[in-house]
Formats: sequence, structure tokens, C-alpha cells
Amino acid sequence: MTAQVYDAAVVGGGLVGSAIAWGLTRQGLAVALLDEGDVAFRASRGNFALVWVQGKGDGQPAYTRWTRFSAAEWPRLRDALGEATGIETELHQPGGVHLCFSDAEIEERLALLERLRQGAGNHGYEYRLIQGSELADMLPGIGPKVIGATWTPYDGHVNSLKLLHALHRAFVSAGGRYLPNARIAAATARPHDFRLGTPSGEILASRVVLAAGLGNRALAPLFGLAAPVVPNKGQVLVTERARQILPLPTTFIRQTGEGTIMLGDSKEDAGFDLSQSPDVMATIAARAVASFPWLADLNIVRAWSALRVMSADGFPIYEQSRTCPGAFVANCHSGVTLAAAHAFALAPMIAEGELDPMLAPFTAARFDVPAAA
Repeated sequence: MTAQVYDAAVVGGGLVGSAIAWGLTRQGLAVALLDEGDVAFRASRGNFALVWVQGKGDGQPAYTRWTRFSAAEWPRLRDALGEATGIETELHQPGGVHLCFSDAEIEERLALLERLRQGAGNHGYEYRLIQGSELADMLPGIGPKVIGATWTPYDGHVNSLKLLHALHRAFVSAGGRYLPNARIAAATARPHDFRLGTPSGEILASRVVLAAGLGNRALAPLFGLAAPVVPNKGQVLVTERARQILPLPTTFIRQTGEGTIMLGDSKEDAGFDLSQSPDVMATIAARAVASFPWLADLNIVRAWSALRVMSADGFPIYEQSRTCPGAFVANCHSGVTLAAAHAFALAPMIAEGELDPMLAPFTAARFDVPAAA
């Protein structure tokens, strides 16, 4: 079988990989997108679909800036994908709120946001506390147990399934080659010379981007890279459709364009277990009803769990291999929020062959701990 030759091969067909692959085609590269298929642990179809800035980047201002940049670029992403595919990703970006149930929670949240504001420096970081009648007016039917909420103007939400569909379609329309069921069976790596063995045949490329989520942990060492990521399970409940009542998203409750209301989420260290837990689901439902008592009148019609791709500190991993230049790794757990940054900023860096210094804090080297003497 004749090998297929490309300028770049992107391994991983989820939101991270497809955004980068589409971005590379926009740079004029011939790109193959290798997708493991439905057997993959696909966070892209199980997420909460937030475009979210509030609270992110504590202790790492570079992540706050990267997230802010991507959120600001999201209208451009919506428009570009809509023009290329006709698919409406349903971006709604009115700002977002985090609900607080006690004075202690408010104090802790305000301290976090103030640290982020100070870390942002001249970039600024707008937030404010909303309480009383203003909160009741902002969020109809808010429960009395919610005593306050923090608001930031950068946040919103989308339809993440339509986003993934749009990225795939835009990629193919731009000349990209989508290869389903293309699990990497073998790989050889030399500087700017990569050979990937797949069920579809051998792929040759001068650039390779590892965007395979949890799969990167095993793939990265083949290219002189590291991806120390682990799974973190999140569970989500979905109600029946209701009239549009929630005008903006919260960190764990949002209403979709179709009227269903998504309730989240959990953070569970459960390995690769994707089963659902009645006790966790009950906790999610109870918190939602405490937030908006009227939710108790709605039926739960769907529920699922998915695996986040988490590094030890929660921040992304972006790096080019030192031993095999041309090989890059890209890991994060915010594939929706960062889709615009991946398409419009990261992809051009990869095309040029060098990551911007702004991404220097996100190499895997930060996890290297010298052995004790």
C-alpha cells in the first residue's frame, strides 16, 4: 500500500485536534486528521459546553490570558465556521455567574477573583458580586439558599456537538483529509520526518500534532515528548425541555438553545470508569434544586459521564519535541473554550514550526521534580 504524504498529521479527532487541524488547513498545509473513532474516550461529546474564563488561571496568569484571548476570539470562530459550513454553533456570550451559598463561599470566591485581577495586570479583569434584587432580576426563580453570585463579562456557552460537527466539516471543506478508525499502530520519528502506521496505511508527514487526549500519555514518548495526563470523571444530568428562562449560564447549570437544562457536574478520580453513580447524580440534582427550586418540577431525561483530560496542575500542555522537531503535543481540559485559540493562534505557530514564548509556561517540563539528594 502506497504511503500517504502530508504537511501535517494531527492525531485525535476531538475538539482539540479538529480545531488545530482546521487551523492548519487555513495556513495552506495539506493535513490529515487521524481519528481513533467512537471507541475513544471522547470528552468532546460529553462536556458542559461552556466558553468560560471566570476563576481560571489562579497561580498561572499565562493561562488566564490564553483563556481570555480565546473567549474574545469566539465570535470570530462562530462566524468563520458558519460561513464555511452553514452550521450555527449557538454561541451565547452574555457573561456568566458562579453561585454562592454562604458568606464563606463569597469570601473565598472574591479572594480568588481578586488574585486573578492582580495577576492580569494591565490586561484588566472585570468582575463583581451580585446579590439581592439584582440577582433575582438577573436569574429568574433563583432560590433563597443562593445568597450571592460573582459575574464576569467574558463567559458564555455553545452547542459543543454542533461545534465538533462544524470543525470536521470545515476541515474537509478546506481540503483536509479525515481518516476515521485510524488508531496509531506504529510510529517512527526523526526531525521533521514522521511515519505513522494506521489501519488505513502509512502516513508520512513533516509535522505531527498529538491531540489524542488521554491517549497522548502513551503516544508522546514515541516522539520525545511527555503528556502526564490522567482521567477525571464528570457526570451531567439533562432535563426535559422548558421555556427559555435562564438568560445566562452558571458554572453548573445552563439552558441549551433547545430548552433542555444541563446540570453538572462532578469531579471524580475514578480511573477510566464511565459508569454513573446514583449518589453523585442525587448530589448534582439536589444542588441544582437548591439553586433554582422550580427545577424540581422538571423530569430528568438523559444523563451521562465523560472523562476530562487533566494534568497535575490543571493547566494545558503545549510543547514541541526537542529531539524530534516538528512533533507537538497539545493537551487541555477546556477544548470548547480554547477552540478559538487553537484554531487561530496555536495552529499558525505549529505551521511556522515554533511555539510563541507565551506558551512557555505550559511545557511538561514543569512536572519534572529533581530527585532528593
